[in-house]
Amino acid sequence: MDANSSRFQSFGQTEINWDKLDKAKFYGIGAGLFTGITVALYPVSVVKTRMQVAVKDSAEKNAVSVVKGLLKSDGVPGLYRGFGTVITGAIPARIIFLTALETTKVGAFKMVEPFKFSEPSQAAIANGLAGMTASLFSQAVFVPIDVISQKLMVQGYSGNTRYNGGLDVARKLVKSDGIRGLYKGFGLSVITYSPSSAVWWASYGASQRIIWRFLGQNSASESFAPSHSQLISVQAGGGIIAGATASFITTPLDTIKTRLQVFIGDGR
Repeated sequence: MDANSSRFQSFGQTEINWDKLDKAKFYGIGAGLFTGITVALYPVSVVKTRMQVAVKDSAEKNAVSVVKGLLKSDGVPGLYRGFGTVITGAIPARIIFLTALETTKVGAFKMVEPFKFSEPSQAAIANGLAGMTASLFSQAVFVPIDVISQKLMVQGYSGNTRYNGGLDVARKLVKSDGIRGLYKGFGLSVITYSPSSAVWWASYGASQRIIWRFLGQNSASESFAPSHSQLISVQAGGGIIAGATASFITTPLDTIKTRLQVFIGDGR
């Protein structure tokens, strides 16, 4: 077996093998995990969004004051404004993303094989291309959900308009700006999230290989057979590194995008 074949075989041990994957279980578990993570982290998104659109004379100057203000005015439900809209739209968007990600990743890995890059470099390129492609496909669904949910998150805050749910937001946006209103910031979202997705998945793929090497394991070896606990630990470490890297690079653009999406239709 040549080196390239060995590398591609090792790829199947640390990445999803799309051809052999149980798609129904994959989408079912993926949707469940995504919902659970969204429930846990959604309040962070609400607080972050409100801080991004705050004006200079706002009484809520930091995350703690934003949380206190929400709990005082709306109770715990205030931390989940727009949650129903996000869950309804984001699950199909995630399905599109995951399908594009995994199918593109296999093709990208085969494409870079002949160049004989190091294994971390191959993983970074293949994962990066897959992440960027998946983000481009999914933005068609993600952007309207982003626009609607963000308006619900900040309604009544710093002079922002109040709404009666996600459908009311969509109706008013379409009435004032047409369908384009739902896609305000689409170009900036692509500029923000496509590179972010590419950086995240590239960092995730490469960092796992580097961690394995640090642990004295060669993930390109035919004898490489990590336990489930080892895989989970290394993948978690890779995820932390990838998240920190992508956030550092894209947070400024995300702030600009959020302000652009929130302030449309509010006379600003």
